[in-house]
Amino acid sequence: MTFKDKYNFDILVNEAENLVIDELEKQLEEENNKDICKCEDCILDMAAFALNHLVPKYMASYTGRIYALQYQEGQYKKEVTENVKKAIKKISSNPAHG
Repeated sequence: MTFKDKYNFDILVNEAENLVIDELEKQLEEENNKDICKCEDCILDMAAFALNHLVPKYMASYTGRIYALQYQEGQYKKEVTENVKKAIKKISSNPAHG
């Protein structure tokens, strides 16, 4: 029996993903980003770019998720905001799609 069969890894969540996705949506709705490509390839590339430049914040319990609320503000939130901004700029200037 493998670990994946024995344990529930679905509850292991990188809270940074949620923060990046929410911030990406927020920034792409801004007027100055209205002409940015929002195809699935570009959106996923932007999210991946931002996440690769952030320290992951994995949680594996309900208590951990409550603890993760602190990341919705403060220094980590600023890092998320800045890395999403960089991701939008980088990917939109050099999209991977055709």
